Amino acid sequence: MNFGIFSFLTELVKNPTRTGSIAPSCEDLCNLITDEADLDNMQTVIEFGPGTGVFTEKILEKISDEATFFAMELNPTFIEVTKDRCPGVVIYNDSAENSKKYLEIHGKTECDCIISGLPWTAFGPKLQDSLLNSIWDILSPGGRFLTFSYSHSLLFPTAKRFRSKLKSMFPEVVESKTVWSNFPPAFVYCAKK
Repeated sequence: MNFGIFSFLTELVKNPTRTGSIAPSCEDLCNLITDEADLDNMQTVIEFGPGTGVFTEKILEKISDEATFFAMELNPTFIEVTKDRCPGVVIYNDSAENSKKYLEIHGKTECDCIISGLPWTAFGPKLQDSLLNSIWDILSPGGRFLTFSYSHSLLFPTAKRFRSKLKSMFPEVVESKTVWSNFPPAFVYCAKK
């Protein structure tokens, strides 16, 4: 499936609170977030909001063959694009808030790592809190939660609130360098439970 910038923008216009980006993440950002995740040492990994599958592809390259991995995506178009890019990947068409149910399907109660492409800045306080509480609930002790943010978004109240909530909830939150090659420039949050 050919999914160019115009197609991505169409999805953004259709539902900005679910897409939240004007273009897929670049290779440098994909490598940074998946390298920071330490995927070769993780046994159970979930991806929230794979979009067009650019993170998914890197996760599958770096994860152990024995590890459990699945993704959660609300947009059926993005599910189709990701499955085309990554044949055989398991993606559930549901909210990330319901991940616990899907962990149980895989015989798990917790996960070691969550990589998120969700548009946190587009979410209001109630949804941010609900998602973060779900993440905390399913993440194992010492587990990692990784997400990215656009550098310019830190000016927005929702981004400031998310950053503050993340730092108050997790005992360790590290911010990466800015990836200037991404459009727009972005950085990664790596939080450890």
